[in-house]
Formats: sequence, structure tokens, C-alpha cells
Amino acid sequence: MSIARRWSNPDIMKTKETGQMSRPTVHDVARVAKVSLSTVDRVLNGRDGVRATTQERVRAAMKQLGYERDLMAANLSRKRIYDIHFVIPDGPNSFMRNLAAELETHARIALRDRTEITVSLVPPFDGRALAAALRRAKEAGVDGVVMVATESAEVRQAVSELRAAGIQVVTLISDLSASARAHFVGIDNVSAGRTAAGLLGRFCADRRGRIAIVAGSMLVRDHVERRLGFEQVMHAEFPDLDLLPPIEGGDEAARVEALLSDVLRKHDDIIGIYSLGGGNRGLRGALDRAGAVPRPMVVVHELTDQSRVALQDGVFDAVLQQDIHREVASALVIIRSLIEAVPIDARTGLVHIEIFLRDNLP
Repeated sequence: MSIARRWSNPDIMKTKETGQMSRPTVHDVARVAKVSLSTVDRVLNGRDGVRATTQERVRAAMKQLGYERDLMAANLSRKRIYDIHFVIPDGPNSFMRNLAAELETHARIALRDRTEITVSLVPPFDGRALAAALRRAKEAGVDGVVMVATESAEVRQAVSELRAAGIQVVTLISDLSASARAHFVGIDNVSAGRTAAGLLGRFCADRRGRIAIVAGSMLVRDHVERRLGFEQVMHAEFPDLDLLPPIEGGDEAARVEALLSDVLRKHDDIIGIYSLGGGNRGLRGALDRAGAVPRPMVVVHELTDQSRVALQDGVFDAVLQQDIHREVASALVIIRSLIEAVPIDARTGLVHIEIFLRDNLP
């Protein structure tokens, strides 16, 4: 199939000089939508004074043409600086520390794109503290907020207040149900839980016994969804394996070690463990203390320094990984697009998981 036939849209033209497809401009959008340039500008920048039907015509023209706004050039032309505020959990969780380090790296790079990133750290799983941080961001007049969410009515209310003030909100890693947030960036956590069950069920296929589940908290949607997906597959495909109620270790290694050690003492038939949150240094500590032979098969999330070593040592059997570099980069692109009223596909920001065994570690 020739390029000309693939690009059948008559509104997308080749340049005479090179034969290459020219990039659609705002002039093309105005022509196809049959509106003025000023109307296109108002729609792109979310300003008032444009009827809903006209806005729809402009957006339809943008989609038809494949128009993508050069946000960096637009901002440079009018000296615009984005003020983006991230709110993430504090504490000893290795994954969240890696996220904070990733944000620090992006903050330095983003300055070149006229984007200023600030970060607030809040206690993990604390809806009241998160809501307070969101309200402080609102008072500061930021352009957009990206947050790792905790399920809480107070947080939902704070998000609604941000949106009412014209501030865009994106959830990162953990979503917020029934909220006014504009977009979610992260993995499909139900699918991740189902994947963990498929792995652990097969690892334990020739054994009979119980499966322990270690969570951070059932107050965060990513953990709830991972548990849901895990239990769906375990009940449907591995009904002979009994699931114990989840341990909520708060993503704290010492707490996870104490709680899991107690469970291992009470149940000498645990053949598998799924850790859907953090604190996996404590998980290893509990296993080392128990010294069970044969040891339980273990599937965890996030390739941290600790989980990498445990995988290499044969204590963990599989690690499900989400790419935080890609997640942060996607969150920044999406929040800036939302601020500029640039259309976003609903699946933009969905990050696929990676599965690491001892033999394919990067």
C-alpha cells in the first residue's frame, strides 16, 4: 500500500518541494472547521465566548487533520510557565522513593520546557493529609496537580474544589474512584493482579496449601484492584489453593515482617505469597526467619534494590514492574495538554507491566 493511499485524508497535503506530509497548522484547523483563527485560539486555550457546537467543530477538525499542538513553541511565544504540583506518599517505601527521585530528575529537565515542578510529600494512606495538600495547591494557584491518590471522601471533595477553580487534576499510579479527576496515568491494576495470580498459580500447581496476600492498605485503589484481579483468577483457575485474608502492612518493612511472621507461624501449609504493595524487605525477613522447606513461591511488585537481590537469591520468583520514568513523563505531557485544552485519547497514560524472573533481569 502506498503512502498516498494510506494518507487518504484530502486535508493533509504533501509539500511540493519534498513530497513529505506537511504538519497541520491552526490555519488548516480554522479552514476545515470554517471558523476564524481567533475562535481556534480560544478553543485551544480554553477561553470563554465559543459556543459548544463550535467548540465541537474545532475539535473534530483537529482530530480529522491529526493536529497536535506544539505546546513548547506556544509557551515560548507567550512566555507561559506551567506550574505543576505533584503530591506523593512519604516514608520508607522504596518504590515511592524511586518515584521522588524520578520527579527530581524530570524537574531539572522540565525547566527547559518552561515547566516548574514542585513536590509535596504526605503520610501514606492518609486521606486527610492528602486533601490538605491539595487545598494548599489550590491556594497557591498552580496550573495542575498530579497525585498518588488515597480513597477518601475528603480527597474527592478537594479534587472537586481544584477543578472548580480551573485547576486540572491527574491521578498517578493509584486512581481515585467517583472523582472529578481528569485523567489517570499508570498500569491496569486489575490486570496486574490477574497476571500475578496466573504466575503464582502455575508456580504452585503441583502443591496443595494456602496463599498469603500482603497489601499496603485497602484504602488505595491500586491495591484494591490488584487484590480483585488476583482473587478473580485464583478462584476461577486454581480453586484448590486457599486464599488467606490480606495482611495490611502499610508498606512498612518492619510491620510486614512482624505480621507475616505471625501468619507463617499459624499456618504451616503456606505455599505461595503475593505481595501487592511495598515493604518487601520485611517479606524476605519473615521468610528467612521461618526457614520453611520447601519455601513458599513468591510474586511481588516493583523491581527495587531489595526485590532484585531477593530475585537473584531465589527467594522471590517473579517481580511485576511498572515503568515510573514513563509514568512521570506521560503525566507531564497529559497535565500540560489538559491545561492547554488539547484533546487526549482515553487510553493515553496506560502503562504496560513488565515481568521479571531471575533469568531476564535488566
